[in-house]
Amino acid sequence: PAAKPKPPKPEDKPFPEFIDSLFVPAVVKQLSEHGISPDRLERVNGPRPVVGGECPMVIGELPGGRRFWVCFESENINSSKLIALADQGSEPTLLESFLIDEKRMSLALLVSRLLQRLNGQKWLGGN
Repeated sequence: PAAKPKPPKPEDKPFPEFIDSLFVPAVVKQLSEHGISPDRLERVNGPRPVVGGECPMVIGELPGGRRFWVCFESENINSSKLIALADQGSEPTLLESFLIDEKRMSLALLVSRLLQRLNGQKWLGGN
């Protein structure tokens, strides 16, 4: 008998669907576990912080005016990624490489590393 075809991996979904239906809800869930409800968390195409140029990205705004941008080189979760952060009342001044050593991206990896980076900023509560 022929083997049943494997269901597609979540990461194989089209970029907009992956971000909107999987990544954003997963980040909201993780933030809520830290008692944080984001003021904004959405996928947009817009100007990359600091250096300009259009790119697909996820913009997040947390209570207290803290903001982050996860920028993708293209509408592909495996494309190069950058992250920018800004505290209340300031604009981002630095783009950092994000997940540069990973060969294959997964939802769990994207979410966990974003939360790890935000936690490194002490944005998720007392450390």
